[in-house]
Amino acid sequence: MPRGAYFVMLMVLMAPAVGAQSFGEMERAQFPAVDEARVKLGQLLFYDPILSGSKTVSCATCHHPNLATADGVSLSLGDGGVGLGPERRADADNYPEERIPRNSPALFNLGATEFTRFFHDGRLEADPDRPNGIRTPLGEDMALGFASVLSAQAMFPVLSPDEMAGHYSETDVSKVVRLGRLTHDGGAWGIISDRVAGIPAYADAFAALNGARPVTFTDISDVIADFIAFEWRADGSPFDQFVAGETGLTSQQTAGLELFYGKAACADCHSGRFQTDHDFHAIAMPQIGPGKKSRFEDHFRDEGRALVTGRSEDAYKFRTPSLRNVTQTAPYGHSGAYSSLDAVIRHHLDPVASLNAFDKTQVILPDLEGAEDWEVLEDPAEMARIAAANTLAPRVLSDDEISDLIAFLGALTDPVSLEGRLGIPASVPSGLPVER
Repeated sequence: MPRGAYFVMLMVLMAPAVGAQSFGEMERAQFPAVDEARVKLGQLLFYDPILSGSKTVSCATCHHPNLATADGVSLSLGDGGVGLGPERRADADNYPEERIPRNSPALFNLGATEFTRFFHDGRLEADPDRPNGIRTPLGEDMALGFASVLSAQAMFPVLSPDEMAGHYSETDVSKVVRLGRLTHDGGAWGIISDRVAGIPAYADAFAALNGARPVTFTDISDVIADFIAFEWRADGSPFDQFVAGETGLTSQQTAGLELFYGKAACADCHSGRFQTDHDFHAIAMPQIGPGKKSRFEDHFRDEGRALVTGRSEDAYKFRTPSLRNVTQTAPYGHSGAYSSLDAVIRHHLDPVASLNAFDKTQVILPDLEGAEDWEVLEDPAEMARIAAANTLAPRVLSDDEISDLIAFLGALTDPVSLEGRLGIPASVPSGLPVER
């Protein structure tokens, strides 16, 4: 049977979430056209710390190409950290208040039109019933004018004290964030827009694109989104070439593909062109770190999608990640609990047993004095709630079958996207250091 026909049959028979689609839709992902000048401007802003309250953190701090557009640690240090990835450490003169509560996700293919839900809990997503067609945590206070959902997502980290806004009363941005002044006149987004517009090179670049009108926050986020969409498009892997009938897979990759879409049932959730159903599932992932909560709360849990919907049935559900370049994007899980593909695959085989036997020595965390990282793992009641929410039935795979699965996952690697198309700029218009 020809490779393409075999793949179609496999998708239809073994991946229900995919079988409802036509193969043509699956084969050709849709990426909106981007303008070169906008992409290059977005590249500079992505790497420029000018967007953070203290002017020390850029988008690239937690999404660096040297670390496959993530940061190589389970939970990051944002404001108050120094260095990149596993080498990042707390700055004694600007000590972080807390770890970022969730693992930094990779950025591959986020420009594809099928990506309409962002963050681990989907708290920012396309919604035609909302102004601007976007549902966000800001609700009615959300600014209008974002060109895409990706554009809106790209600028929310600047509002997070632990990510980019900074410590209480530390900067003009952090002060207004703590007061809840975000999108209004004199709010955080306005302060950052004025900073950028005050740099002649940026002002000239935006004027060339938009004319003489003032630079808005959506102008900034739109070009950053254009850069992300262009720079990290990842649809040139051996898997893509196989689907197109251009090349074959190795025998081990083929065995892994058959497991992925068959016995292992990975495609029940990791379906579609980019191996995600864009939905939310509870699979008893271990919870480490501070948890997702408001400043006035003192718990350590993270109830995932339920924090967005308010529905008890969504407790401990998290978004299915795309698996493109997945061999390069460890650690895995919403809290980065698993440091290897082998470990996270084995978790999927029996989530509750894996949760209860979790080995915390595999967690990769920058040192942070006073951090309470293991509270949930040492809380029997919360562990029981996570386990009870699990919906993934146990299954059995041999060590050889797990190796075959990992080989197939390797076939989802796109070298061009890992390297990036424009790369890291030599400098940025603000003159601030560029992280390398």
